[in-house]
Amino acid sequence: MNTNTLDTPVETAAALRFITCGSVDDGKSTLIGRLLVDTRAVLSDQLAGVQRSGATDLALLTDGLSAEREQGITIDVAYRYFATASRKFIIGDAPGHEQYTRNMVTAASSADAAVVLVDASKLPWASADTGAAHELLPQTRRHSLLVHLLRVPSVIFAVNKLDAVEHPEQAFERIRAALQAFAAQAGIEVTATVPMSALEGWNVVDPRTGWAGYSGPSLLQILEGLPVTPADTALPFAFPVQWVEKFSASADTQKGRRVFWGRINAGSVAAGQDLVVMPSGATARVAQVLDHARQEQPSIAAGHSAGIVLDREVDVSRGDWLLAAGAFQAERTLRATVAWLDDEALVPGRVYWALHGHRWVKAKVARIVDRLDIQTLERLPAERLEANSLGHIELALQEPLATLPFADSRTLGALVLVDTASHRTAGAVFADR
Repeated sequence: MNTNTLDTPVETAAALRFITCGSVDDGKSTLIGRLLVDTRAVLSDQLAGVQRSGATDLALLTDGLSAEREQGITIDVAYRYFATASRKFIIGDAPGHEQYTRNMVTAASSADAAVVLVDASKLPWASADTGAAHELLPQTRRHSLLVHLLRVPSVIFAVNKLDAVEHPEQAFERIRAALQAFAAQAGIEVTATVPMSALEGWNVVDPRTGWAGYSGPSLLQILEGLPVTPADTALPFAFPVQWVEKFSASADTQKGRRVFWGRINAGSVAAGQDLVVMPSGATARVAQVLDHARQEQPSIAAGHSAGIVLDREVDVSRGDWLLAAGAFQAERTLRATVAWLDDEALVPGRVYWALHGHRWVKAKVARIVDRLDIQTLERLPAERLEANSLGHIELALQEPLATLPFADSRTLGALVLVDTASHRTAGAVFADR
């Protein structure tokens, strides 16, 4: 497990996308409000609009829906933007309630870092005979497991509301021990564990040296040094077709062929490269590579948008994949980990729509392998998966898909299951090896 010091210098010019998550009322919205206020990212009229009984309610800076303001809870993911002298940030306030876990998963799927808040005032840290593994709230454990499952590169535990407990140093020491034990058991590599008071601003932007027995960097100082998620440039080329420009007469497509536009998920593409079209299996060679400004380029790598012109006419539509020839094998059976998000339980035999890139295929749940007990982290036999469960399943696909293990690629290994009748997002699927 890493310490609070960051060993490797990183390029801090790129914007960092991070989320706050954890249990209900741990102070996630208040933390974001504090970051916005203390970095001067909030205008005076905005501050005036969140005054309650003469005090500033920081949580209201992110709780934008009327239902959120009325109930005092976060329902949807609220994104805010701020910057310091060294980098820019995109922050997402993820809901803590179990019924909104799907929103948290959506926010975490594209995050570079996750700040998991832990409310010190809710935990029995003062009881010496309390086992460390049982001190954490279920949603704290669930969100931590989800960000780990979603391969969020950096995980920070922020022990909040230590200003509200009688012995902050003892509380932080015991809660940190519980977090370390849980993380080690779950295989979560923790970037830092920070004592904090979002309400007072202690250790949020400026460090409060020595408080709670901690003399490390503040939360913002840690965030300023974190790396962004690297693109999958070392993997074979994979390109989900998002839009087909048909027979354009513009100068950059003077050959009269179609341009296939999208964002490169993995690898890189260059003129002369051999590709295969999935699912048809047709082959072709790259004639031209265009950037987002429609300028011809020698090559373009993962993480960037591109337009691809092939050397011959083949049938390619939105949802198809252009893949490096010989690098992928399409399969009709997929063994995967699933985060089940629907209120209706997952049972064998049900059929869903599966979205992979921009491609939709029917997927039948062949069997449920097991479910994960978030308290003990044991894999237990299961005949169904209830809402907010984690488990392992096998899917039978109507058409073959070319996937990679999610451990190797966050894009090629991820699918979304959608209910065929209600069109609700039912589950997030992560391909296993």
